[in-house]
Amino acid sequence: MTVAYVPDDSRFHRLDPRSKLFLQVAFAAAAYAYTTPRGLAVLSVLAVSCVWAAGGTVREAAWGYRWSAPFLLAAPVVAGVTVGPPWIRAADALTTGLASYRVWIVLLVAASFVRSTPVRESRAALQWLVPGRPGRALGIGVALVFRFLPLLRHDLASTRAAIHARCGAERSVHHRMRIVAVAGIARAIGRADRLATALTARCFAWNPTLPPLRFSRTDVPAVLLATGLTVAAIIAVA
Repeated sequence: MTVAYVPDDSRFHRLDPRSKLFLQVAFAAAAYAYTTPRGLAVLSVLAVSCVWAAGGTVREAAWGYRWSAPFLLAAPVVAGVTVGPPWIRAADALTTGLASYRVWIVLLVAASFVRSTPVRESRAALQWLVPGRPGRALGIGVALVFRFLPLLRHDLASTRAAIHARCGAERSVHHRMRIVAVAGIARAIGRADRLATALTARCFAWNPTLPPLRFSRTDVPAVLLATGLTVAAIIAVA
């Protein structure tokens, strides 16, 4: 399971992608401005509410970002352990632990955006935010990442499943890693070649037809919430 767009009729699905993008950026700013346990507790409630509003669950979102868990869990330990006395610095471990938790709740809000926003709408919002060719290049990059990263991860998972089906678990870890890496790179290159051919066949242009973006009354609460988070972050920093 990975974080990806899921067709639904949730509240977040009905929002304009620009409103969701504004809310995501404002939430990240507030999370980095309010670093106390009380502030992060309030933001945690908001992050969970965003996931539910997108029709998902915290468990699904957390599992989709499971690759980040080892780093977020290990960071407080690395920061708190010392070579000599006192061996453990509780203050440093707590500070780093709060920072890791802050990253996790930001990822939850990002998961709600990805789950409720089609790739084309995300690209349209980015190109509206960054006009001109730089915005188009950014939109193309985001679209390609959203579309092909899950495919590449699926290729790696398929290769691992094939190895286990052929009793590959009896081989050394180094040998299995080499097989997965070689197969993954080969499939990635093959997909890149097919993508280049498909873009050429479709007369790839810098100015594609994207879906229209329209604000509605549904966006008002999200925009007001994002504005309040932005103001709160500015006040905290000032």
